[in-house]
Order: sequence, then C-alpha cells, then structure tokens
Amino acid sequence: MEWYARRWGIECYHRIIKSGCRVEARQLESARRLCNALAIDMIIAWRIHYLTTLGQETPDVPCTVYFSDSEWKALTTFANKVKEPPDLPPSLNDAVRLLGKLGGHLGRRGDGHPGSEVLWRGMSRLADIEVAYELYTT
Repeated sequence: MEWYARRWGIECYHRIIKSGCRVEARQLESARRLCNALAIDMIIAWRIHYLTTLGQETPDVPCTVYFSDSEWKALTTFANKVKEPPDLPPSLNDAVRLLGKLGGHLGRRGDGHPGSEVLWRGMSRLADIEVAYELYTT
C-alpha cells in the first residue's frame, strides 16, 4: 500500500518530463544525444517536482532551502516591480506563489497551490529574469 501511495508522485514526475520538457518532441539524431538530453531533463523534472512537493509540505521555511540568492532576489524584485530585494528572503510559500504567477497561476482564493506545470513555466521565465538581474546588479 505504501508503494502504491507513491504512485501519484511518480506520475507527476513523468508528466513533467513528458509535457514540461517535451521529451517526445525531440528530434535528436542519435541515441547518445537523446540520453544526454534526457539526463538533463530528468534533473529539471526532479527539481520542479521537488519544489512542488516541498512548497506544499514545508511552506514556512525560508525560500533559500531551494532558491539560490540570485534566484530569489531576481524573483522578488521582478514580481514586486522594485529595484532592491528585501533584506530577508521570503518564505518558501511566498516564493512559490510568486513563481506560480510568473507561470500563469492566477492566485485566487479557490485556486489552491501552484502545480508543477505552472511552476515549470515560472522556472523557465525565472531563468531569463535571473540572467538579466545578474547583468544589471553587478
């Protein structure tokens, strides 16, 4: 029964690889290239799945348990439309909600916690935002 209870997490992980990473749409010419791309996609999918789970199970911890300093600073300054990040990092719940907004989560009262697909889109945007943040703050 314990193994079956873990099935949902495994299903979500595979959906991230299939839909988020779009592994089936890859047109790579060799098995080696596909294996290399899949190795990276599996890390990305694990990171998104981990954030989704961590955000739901431990929302009050600081976001630094998951996000690097430049990631959370870029996220908070961009989402709040301010030039300077806050002195203290936000909670993981607050950071996940900001990331969800980047991915298209509306954040209404009945919408619940941002899911893996929304967080995937938010992380994709955050990567670009972080590069710009680093470029303009150094």
